[in-house]
Formats: sequence, structure tokens, C-alpha cells
Amino acid sequence: MNRIDQLFERKREQGAAAMIFYLTAGCPDMAVTERVIDVLAEEGVDLIELGIPFSDPIADGPTIQEASRVALEGGATVRGIIELVGRARRRHPELVVVLFGAYNPIFRMGDERFAAAAAQAGADGILIPDLPPEEAQDVRRAAGAHGLSMVFLAAPTTPPERMRLIAEASTGFIYYISVKGVTGARAELPADLKSKLETLKSVTDKPVAVGFGIAEPEQARAVASIADGVVVGSKLVQMVGSEPGAAVDFDRLRGFVRSMCEAVAGAHAV
Repeated sequence: MNRIDQLFERKREQGAAAMIFYLTAGCPDMAVTERVIDVLAEEGVDLIELGIPFSDPIADGPTIQEASRVALEGGATVRGIIELVGRARRRHPELVVVLFGAYNPIFRMGDERFAAAAAQAGADGILIPDLPPEEAQDVRRAAGAHGLSMVFLAAPTTPPERMRLIAEASTGFIYYISVKGVTGARAELPADLKSKLETLKSVTDKPVAVGFGIAEPEQARAVASIADGVVVGSKLVQMVGSEPGAAVDFDRLRGFVRSMCEAVAGAHAV
């Protein structure tokens, strides 16, 4: 088992959910990204989805789109992000890291070269939102050969038979998109979230993490009671900011991360 499998096995034994944060690498710059990773690790975050910026993202709302633009204009590259993973791994040996990004930059680097470099740096998995399981054979093969999990997405519109296909292809965990549309903080969770998760869980026993729209401790606590993992993205990216050279309020950011971790830790799985 790699660190992702170990994490979710441990959480299931504890009857708890994993706290997951998404962060766009290189926004507003790589030094800030590295410091934010330190904060997340120090506050007890279980898993970081480290976003690889791309000029034509899929499913990203305005906040993450802007973060990607700033990161690319600042010179963020796939190799630079993988090197960042290596530095973070040396400081935080237990932290779980999933590289999250569109397929184009990975394809340009080469599936095998990307997987080998990511694994060597200390990444634990890959999530490519615009690559369905049917088209991912080469990446899945390369990921598996280097001990990386391959995470796929399910959505509210995914029928049960396709949920089963996605679950069979996924290793590590399944990422469930809680809402129709793009990423971004929302005022409330979908009313049918629990029933949708029950449908997904009826076709697989693999861990399911829920993301999109979760921005407040109360939302995180509610999701943690019905899912194996809780993903927060846009709210964190928004707090980090996208203005190069601007001072990040790390005390405020640390307080937010701590409040989300405490909310998830205080939830009880049903």
C-alpha cells in the first residue's frame, strides 16, 4: 500500500474522514506555495492536491482559473512543481500528495517520464480531470508501474453503471464532485448529496472524497459524516491570493485551515 491507501485505511479504523486541501502550485509564486504546504502539514492536513496550472482548465471556476494564469505567467512548470514536491517530501515525510492537473502538460512531458519523476519526488497519486478511464490506459499503466494511485472523478450526473466503471479504474480513492458546474465556494451543500454518495458507495467499497463548493467548517463537518474525505480548494486559493508580491496573511490562513481540520476531526461517520 502507498501512503494514500494507508491514510484511508487508518481513517476508516478511526471512523473519521480525511482532510484534503487543493492548492494551485506557483500562485502567486513557488515560494508562497511551498510555505502554504508547510502550514497545511503543520496543521494536520492529511492530503494535499497540488494543482498543475494549465491555460485551458476544465471545471475550474474563476478563482482557480485566475490562480492558474498567475502561476503560468510567473513561470510555473511541471518539472518545477515536481521539484517542489521533492522539497516538501523531505520536510513532511508522512504528508500525502496528489498531483492534480489537465492531461496536456503530462502528455507533453510523456506519461512514463512524468510518472517516474513524480514518484521519485515523493508524490503518491495523480488526478487528471479531463482524462476519462477509457482514455487513460497509458497513464494508468505508468502510474501503476511507479506505485502511484490513479484517481478518477464521479459527478451528480454520473449514472450507476458508469460509477462502477470509474470505481474499478480508480486506485487510492474516488473524487466525487458534489455539484454540477465548476469549482468555487458555495453557500450550501446540495440537498441530494447523501443519497448520491449512497448510490456511489453501493457499487464500490473504495474511499470516496467529496469536493467542489466546501468552504466553511459546518459544511466540512457535514460532508465528513457521510464521506471518506473532504476536499477544500477555492476558499484556500482565494485566501492565498493571486497578486504576485502581495503579503499573504498566514495567521488568518492558518486559523482557517485549523478550523476546517477541527470540524472534520469532530465529525462522526454514519
